[in-house]
Amino acid sequence: MSDGTEPQIKIYDDSGCTQKDLFKWSHLLSCSGGYRPSGGWDISSAFRCLEFAARVHSEPGPNLRLAWFQNYLGLVNDAGFRESLFRTFVFLLINLPIQLILGLFIALLLHKVGHEWLKNICRVSLVIPLATTLAVVGLMGRLMFNSSFGVVNYAVATAISLFRSIGPLLQGHFQVMHGFWRHVVPSNMIDWLGNPNLAFATVSIMDCWQWTPFCALVLLSSLTLVPTEIEEAAKLETDRWWQVLWRVQLPFLLPGITAILILRTADILKMFDVVYTMTQGGPGNATDLISVYVQRVGFRQVDQGVASAQAIVLLIITIILSRIYIRYFYREI
Repeated sequence: MSDGTEPQIKIYDDSGCTQKDLFKWSHLLSCSGGYRPSGGWDISSAFRCLEFAARVHSEPGPNLRLAWFQNYLGLVNDAGFRESLFRTFVFLLINLPIQLILGLFIALLLHKVGHEWLKNICRVSLVIPLATTLAVVGLMGRLMFNSSFGVVNYAVATAISLFRSIGPLLQGHFQVMHGFWRHVVPSNMIDWLGNPNLAFATVSIMDCWQWTPFCALVLLSSLTLVPTEIEEAAKLETDRWWQVLWRVQLPFLLPGITAILILRTADILKMFDVVYTMTQGGPGNATDLISVYVQRVGFRQVDQGVASAQAIVLLIITIILSRIYIRYFYREI
């Protein structure tokens, strides 16, 4: 006799594993992953993404099957994913060298002897961008580069007025500079966030503003490891600073450079807050980095299986790049 309750339907895949079993084991493994307050990838996030990436996006029913690797194979034909990933690597190849070079320049200046009080002020100032929330950095960039009332456009208009005021003193040189500027920027009100190339540049500027101090502090800490007697002896041998940097200081900088490469690569691959606050991936798809694309697939298109597969691919790319950095840049002192 029936007790009036509906029979429970267990949905199996070809291997005999139910979706309920997969959900149960994935959550058990997620709980064993623990919590990492430092951010980034942890075991819990990895297993949770593996769980969602193996699902299919369909209505429950007797024909429901796990997707397994279909979401990963679908990324090969996903033109949007490839374009966003390529755009992210272009962003990485532009910003990471700039931040390393500027950070090294600042670190070398702070490493010089003398003016200790000024160097202490600079060290404290370098912490301010790092302590700023990512969303606040994006909001600052959106206000600074606003085409109507942004401070950057105000500075551009002031510079043009200054050139006009000293035009008679510069004679023909002013006409050349003014004509070139008018050719580049037809109007004083530049639409920084509305132009695809300028929008990409503004996001890069804000990212460099926030993370160049991080590179400088890491490299400065590496320079403090250089023995003073060795550095002074090298300076007596040659007066060329770049030879001292290349032959004496660089071996002590390589561990710090490796750490910067790993951390900044992971940060750029998951960079979302600044881009979304400033441009939301626009105009068009000019600043549509891979993290913004994954967010759109997972939360706007509500296809969390594909989005989780994309996140796992990013994790694999980060691990591969980290191994490459350690293999070719890291050296024991």
